[in-house]
Amino acid sequence: MTTSLLWLRRDLRRADHPALAEAARQGEVAVCFVVDPFFFDDAGLARQAWFAATLNALDETFDGALIVRHGDPLTVIPTLAREVGATSVHVSTETEPDGAARDRGVRAALADHGIVWVETGSPYAVTPGRVLTLQGSAYQVFTPFSRAWRAHGWRLPASEPTALTLRRAESDPDAWAKLAEALLPGSPTLPAAGQEAALDRWHTFLDEGLLGYATQRDRPDLDGTSLMSPYLASGVVHPRTLLADLEQRGGPDAERVITELAWREFYADVLARNPHSLWEDLRDGLRGLSYDEAPALVEAWKQGRTGFPIVDAGMRQLAATGWMHNRVRMITASFLTKDLHTWWPIGARYFLEHLIDGDDASNSHGWQWVAGTGTDAAPYFRVFNPILQGRKFDPQGAYVRRWVPELSHLIGASCHEPWTQPSGYAHGYPRRIVDHDHERKVALERYKAVRA
Repeated sequence: MTTSLLWLRRDLRRADHPALAEAARQGEVAVCFVVDPFFFDDAGLARQAWFAATLNALDETFDGALIVRHGDPLTVIPTLAREVGATSVHVSTETEPDGAARDRGVRAALADHGIVWVETGSPYAVTPGRVLTLQGSAYQVFTPFSRAWRAHGWRLPASEPTALTLRRAESDPDAWAKLAEALLPGSPTLPAAGQEAALDRWHTFLDEGLLGYATQRDRPDLDGTSLMSPYLASGVVHPRTLLADLEQRGGPDAERVITELAWREFYADVLARNPHSLWEDLRDGLRGLSYDEAPALVEAWKQGRTGFPIVDAGMRQLAATGWMHNRVRMITASFLTKDLHTWWPIGARYFLEHLIDGDDASNSHGWQWVAGTGTDAAPYFRVFNPILQGRKFDPQGAYVRRWVPELSHLIGASCHEPWTQPSGYAHGYPRRIVDHDHERKVALERYKAVRA
């Protein structure tokens, strides 16, 4: 019987998996995951724990047949392929810069041993690079991309192989030990991991959270989001699965969720075409902008001790859970780039280190959207006022009080401005590290200077 090796990366599931279906069509399948130190070792505690929990669940999904190895895929995958007698290695297409570069190397190494490399599907409903203008060029702006992306359409969810013969092989004990360390007591509180948990959460959202999503998704004090981003980032669920359900439901709230998925696909497309934009400005317009080097202020931002409650609540939520509400991500990013005058990659790297839904394209281009260096038409002078943002999107202060216990004694929206309350600093909350109004003016002056 022919044996294929299925190498999982950002597709940690069994359902709706085209690469698995193609591998199973060839014969028996050995399913593997490589704990790559390049990606794993620099991840924060929450991110490592999320990968570990997800892989534990994935092993159960494959009936204990998941092969986990540790090391550089350039050597691990060819070695494992020869070990199990695989004539082909099957993967989902990778378009992010680091992953694509890794795959080119592994593909060449396999070719040296006569092992075929097969790419089927991708982590996206539409693989980056396929949505084009009538002139055959890439879209630069989201709205026309979104229209073209919808018009292009996508396949229905892939059927799971009816007869799957799993080829078993020994895992690397060091790999499982490394993953077990990430789940020791004291690890961050995480959502339930794995394919079954993801689908349970999704169906709960459809039944209980979809109605009102369009108006409540910006409220961090409410359970108004799908919370599917960690599952999408690790490929525990495919966006095509979600899109099929949303199209069946219909309505403005379902359309809003589809738009959010379109943003994810748009940023993936932009990054695939502009690999430099992972850690560099996409557009040149602000290349001469002056930035500050203020490590103490950046550290206060990381620790959630800026003195601006909505900013601090977000950064503390990130530290505690590996996740942050999307509206608060924009607020915290604006504070770092516009109030602290810090180049966006510093914040983007910190987010990617800690977010359990960390996604190269969405993370870097979300930061560039705020910084004014990316695809968005709104220029640099968009500066979020953290006080007004807090009052608007956390109107009763429930989100702030949850994550900033030093302000839990303040009533209602007063927690957004503790400096106005006699007892605002009674429990050790830090004073503001900058004057927002002043730093906004500085940001605008620098913007005008570089544009001139």
